[in-house]
Amino acid sequence: MKGRIVALAAICISAALGAASTAAAQSSDAVVDRIKAKKSIAIGYREASIPFSYIDAQGKPTGYSSDLCVKVAQTVKSALGLAELEIKWVPVNLQNRIPLVANGTVDISCESAVNTVGRQAQVDFSSPFFISSTRLLVKSKSGIAELADLNGKSIALPINSVPERLIKSLVERDKLNIRIVPVRDNSEGFLALSTDRVDAFSTDDILLFGLRGKAPSPTDYEVVGKPLSYDSYGFLVQKNSTVFLSLVNATLARLAREGELQKVYQKWFEPLGVPLSVPLATTFQIIGIPE
Repeated sequence: MKGRIVALAAICISAALGAASTAAAQSSDAVVDRIKAKKSIAIGYREASIPFSYIDAQGKPTGYSSDLCVKVAQTVKSALGLAELEIKWVPVNLQNRIPLVANGTVDISCESAVNTVGRQAQVDFSSPFFISSTRLLVKSKSGIAELADLNGKSIALPINSVPERLIKSLVERDKLNIRIVPVRDNSEGFLALSTDRVDAFSTDDILLFGLRGKAPSPTDYEVVGKPLSYDSYGFLVQKNSTVFLSLVNATLARLAREGELQKVYQKWFEPLGVPLSVPLATTFQIIGIPE
């Protein structure tokens, strides 16, 4: 794990420095031009990716990722010398977030997207702002502790997600008899578990903690199993939008250097009983590159 985090850190530094170097050689890009012309920035959000990006009781987008992207918008407003910059919140899901970013409908998708090589072919990723692991959410009295305990049982998996592909590959590799139930999002996955349609729901562990924390009776559920992956989250931006990406990464770097990134983390994750992990603390140190 430690070696993987160090390798990830090296990639992040290289990407950030490369973006900054390229940005220095140009003054604009398609995203920046679009924001200047419209005097608005379109931020993608999810409806139930707790605590990263979701709808609050007043029907407004909120969460850890949303907070960070509001700060990105402030950086963009200042850098472009705009008197006003309207934030337009655009709902996205697992199926449409990449197409909406790629076609320019969304300037930056701020939720819980795992950075993968395949996705990098379609969009660019910001520096990482979170490290997650794929685990299982089960009912507390189920007796299920690991994926193998689901042999002969069922599991809900979010469509078109990294955990879906991972769990399916492990089921095939280990020849497990597990029925796969596809769900559209985390809310549907939790509903399937809470109504006993499935025996487990699997996605990023921090999202599972978020679902558990918002449940009517949190003690009825538990997050179990050893980490099946270590994945970094990044904000999605249009390919080759180098100037805009440099502003996004500069925001994250400044927040990390000044300790603000840690404060935003504490605001959203300490109530869930999820302290800052060593890998994520190391990531915050590494992305805090100087101006």
